[in-house]
Amino acid sequence: MSASINNGIIKLAATFSSCLSRASHPDCRATDIAALRAYLRLRERHLDYAAAHIQHMQKALTFMNLQLHHVVTDVTGATGMRIIRAIVAGERDPGVLAAMRDRNCRSSVEAIRAALVGNYLPEHVFALQQALALYDFYQTRVDECDAQIQRTLALLAADKPIPQEPLTKARNRAQQPNALSFDVRGLMYQLAGVDLTQIHGIGSYLAVRLVAECGTDLSRWPTAKHFTSWLTLSPGCKVSGGKVLSSHTRKTTNRVAALLRLAAVTVGKTSTALGAFYRRLAARIGKAKAVTATARKIAVLFYNAMRFGMQYADPGADHYEQRYKERAIKQLHRRAAEFGFCLQPAEGVS
Repeated sequence: MSASINNGIIKLAATFSSCLSRASHPDCRATDIAALRAYLRLRERHLDYAAAHIQHMQKALTFMNLQLHHVVTDVTGATGMRIIRAIVAGERDPGVLAAMRDRNCRSSVEAIRAALVGNYLPEHVFALQQALALYDFYQTRVDECDAQIQRTLALLAADKPIPQEPLTKARNRAQQPNALSFDVRGLMYQLAGVDLTQIHGIGSYLAVRLVAECGTDLSRWPTAKHFTSWLTLSPGCKVSGGKVLSSHTRKTTNRVAALLRLAAVTVGKTSTALGAFYRRLAARIGKAKAVTATARKIAVLFYNAMRFGMQYADPGADHYEQRYKERAIKQLHRRAAEFGFCLQPAEGVS
C-alpha cells in the first residue's frame, strides 16, 4: 500500500513539474504560437463578417433616407450605435435621436437632426434590426477570441522576466478601431523584452500579429537580409548570362509582408524619419516601390528588436533630410573630383 502511495506522489510531482516547465519547453512554445496565430486569424475572419453587416446597416439606413454616414465618421462609433439601437427600439423623433450625439462628435445636433428625417418603412427597419443583431453576434465572438488571445499571451510571457525599465507612454493614445479589448502592450513588452510599438508603423495589434506569424525566436533567419528575403520585400535577382533580367520583388501571399505594406502606407503620412524616407522615394521611383522599401525598413527594425533587443528611437524627419543632403553633397564632390573640378559653396549659402 505504501509503495503505491509513493508512486502516486511521484507521478503527481512529475506532472506538476511538467506543468511548471511547459511555457519554457520549445515544443509547447511553438504550440502556443500556433494557437495564438489561429486565434488571431479567426478574429480577423469574424471582423470581416461583421464588416459585411455594417454595410447592411448602412444600406438599410439609406433606404430609409437617413443620411447618418454623412454626419458621423463611423456608424459603429458611439453616436452611430446609440442612434441605430434607438431606431431599432422604436424611436422615430429626429430631435430625440440627435440628442444622443456623443460629446466628441464633430457634427452639431442640428446637422444630425436634419440627417435623420426619413420614412422609417417597416421592411427597412426590420433589415436594420437583422443586420444589427448579426453585427452584435460577431462582436461577441471577437470578444471571446480576445479572451483566448490574452490567455495565450500570458502563457507565452510566463517564463519571461519582467523588464526592469517601466513601459513608456504610448505614442498614440487614441483607441484604434478593432483593437484588442485588453492591455496588450504590457504583455507584449514582457514577451519581447522591448516595446515594439515605439517603431513607427507598428501598433499594439500589429505587434501581436507579427509575433503570431513569425514567432518569438527569429534566429532561424541568420540575418535581417534573410528575413526580408523570406518576406519577399528584398529586390529579386533574375540573371542570365551575367545580365540582370529583372529585379522586381517576387509575388507572394505572405501575411506579414501584407501587414508591413499597410504599415508603410500609414507611416508615410507621418513626420518621422521613415515618413521622410517614404516620401522621398515615392517622388523619385513611385509609390509602389516606396511602399516596398519602407516595409522592408520596418521589417529590419522588427527583426533587430526581436532578436537583439534593439531599442528604436526615431531621429525625426529633419535628421533624415539632413543626412540625405550630406550624402548628396558628398556625391557631388566626388563626381566633380573625377572630372578635375572642385566645388565651392556659394556666398551666403550654408
